[in-house]
Amino acid sequence: MKRILIFLLIVVMILLVALQFKPVVLQFEPIKETVQMLVPSAEKTDLIHKDSLTIKSRVTVPEGFQRVSYPEGSFQQYLRNYRLKPYGSKIINYDETDYFWQDGHIGILEVPVPKNGLQQCADALIRIRSEYLWNNNRKDEIGFNFTSGDYCSWNSYADGYRPKINGNSVSFHKTVSKDNSKTNFYKYLNLIYTYSGTLSLYTELPKINDVKDLKIGDMLIKGGSPGHIAMICDEVINANGDKLYLLFQGNTPAQSVHLVKNLEDDRISPWYQLKKDAVIPVSNYTFGDSKFVRFK
Repeated sequence: MKRILIFLLIVVMILLVALQFKPVVLQFEPIKETVQMLVPSAEKTDLIHKDSLTIKSRVTVPEGFQRVSYPEGSFQQYLRNYRLKPYGSKIINYDETDYFWQDGHIGILEVPVPKNGLQQCADALIRIRSEYLWNNNRKDEIGFNFTSGDYCSWNSYADGYRPKINGNSVSFHKTVSKDNSKTNFYKYLNLIYTYSGTLSLYTELPKINDVKDLKIGDMLIKGGSPGHIAMICDEVINANGDKLYLLFQGNTPAQSVHLVKNLEDDRISPWYQLKKDAVIPVSNYTFGDSKFVRFK
């Protein structure tokens, strides 16, 4: 009888132990399901190298594509190899506050943001283009139209000419001595930021009507007040001639220039398919009727 009681006691203890561990087993089922759901997503976003510090090295070419080649020293190569801050860096406004939305980018370009608040979306691209020309001894090509249509070149500004603005009328007068310094160059850019923008760029620059002709350095633009603009900074092509592109942008308020995600198609993000006259969402802005322009 004693042996029977001991046997029954052992059975009861085994049952109690089994019941005790059952919730633990069940607890892992949702985790297993979550992991299974995340695997395809991880495969779709496997185009990012988080340890890399240039546009070209940060983003992998999608399967079946290869990068379109450009000459060394070209504006296209300059943009493709532009330096990035470490992965995870935030978009910072000109007043050193965090931009309110941090979910639309995969890289921050090494472009300083002036505290004066002038370097907004079009201005950031004007700066990048102008710095390329400056660094490659092509200073004579630096110049932009004001929204009024009046052309203001770096050479004229360096020689001491300044605009006198009376309503829509602009005239230039020599008021200061000649100054070819880099410091004066950035003062010139501040003047351009003040009187130029997406509207003047759209009016001034050559239009690209066939998307097959798009290349690095071209810009997706909505000219207006307000308008918006983003620049192509990398380009890949497949055997069928299909192309994909990377885009970066500045923004309003003036803030960090950033390499954007493709929030509409995570299979190829951050790469974009671009079409003329199409609706193209780019990060936190939607181009409702896409147009493209190119720096001269």
